[in-house]
Amino acid sequence: MSKVLTVSPEDILDHVKLSFQIPSILEAIASRKIVEDEAKQAGIEVGLEELQKSADQLRLANQLLKAEDTWAWFEKHYISVDDFEKIVETTLLTTKLANHLFANKVEAFFYAHQIDYVGAVTYEVVLDDEDLALELFYALQEGEISFQEIARQYIDNIEIRRAGGYQGIRLRKDFRPEIAAAVFAANPPQILKPITTPKGVHIIAVEEIIKPQLDEQRRLQIIGELFTNWLKTQIATMEISTNLTKVVNPEIPRDLVIEQSEFRSHNSEVITQN
Repeated sequence: MSKVLTVSPEDILDHVKLSFQIPSILEAIASRKIVEDEAKQAGIEVGLEELQKSADQLRLANQLLKAEDTWAWFEKHYISVDDFEKIVETTLLTTKLANHLFANKVEAFFYAHQIDYVGAVTYEVVLDDEDLALELFYALQEGEISFQEIARQYIDNIEIRRAGGYQGIRLRKDFRPEIAAAVFAANPPQILKPITTPKGVHIIAVEEIIKPQLDEQRRLQIIGELFTNWLKTQIATMEISTNLTKVVNPEIPRDLVIEQSEFRSHNSEVITQN
């Protein structure tokens, strides 16, 4: 016979507090209220047709293909039909507000920050030995060994090894600064001279430098980034007040108190051992 666990709202709040989730939840609540207020001031509304279309997309994304699947999902997440409609409406308002605020700023932002969207197709092997890295680099230069052979010998991760050290298409921000400087100054296809970082000695093959284009995917990405930064700024200037009791120095039972000197001694031992 299975046991029944009854969880109260107080239990949930306690867990949220003890798992340090209060700040992120307060920020999420503030974000939603900012979106609602700003959308209202801008006269942004959501039509029934838009609401239905977005609701269908959300159901599809969660594999809610049948009515019974939807109801089971509602029960699992403790939400009602009205809650679901609110979720969809907030998502739509957020998207429409982001477009309202930043759609006409995308092109200027893109060209001002174009360098940040240049991509590089690279292959990489990271070694511990600088002398070995140089030896392999010169062997590559002389055609005595291929990059794929080096990857097969020196990459531990099986998936990356099978892909010959392929790193995909990465932007400048995805590289360490010292690596980015060399990668984006390369004349592909080119093998870079080994670069030493705290992670190890990197042998990098630059296959292609991809010039950025302002396509629809990039446009949406930029709008999202601008909106996220704007929202953070709005939250930073807002004073969030709650009626949650914040106890900084609660009274602790005497038998649970650790003497400060004892704590310091124990802490010193831990620091010394580590």
